[in-house]
Amino acid sequence: MKLLHVQTVLREEDLEALKKKTGRQTTKDALYEAVMHYLSCPFAGKEKDFALKEKIERKIRQARLL
Repeated sequence: MKLLHVQTVLREEDLEALKKKTGRQTTKDALYEAVMHYLSCPFAGKEKDFALKEKIERKIRQARLL
């Protein structure tokens, strides 16, 4: 297995939201958690499934506003 050091540019607000959502305190851990989730998520990379997921999330957000 070959390990790589990678970088990306994120808005500070997005990084803080990612840390909060993943429950991780460090940038490295939050990004690792997000990548591992994406790789194992059955919805990742499937446009049709993603559209359904977005529709469900919209309904959840609307229900919370009521």
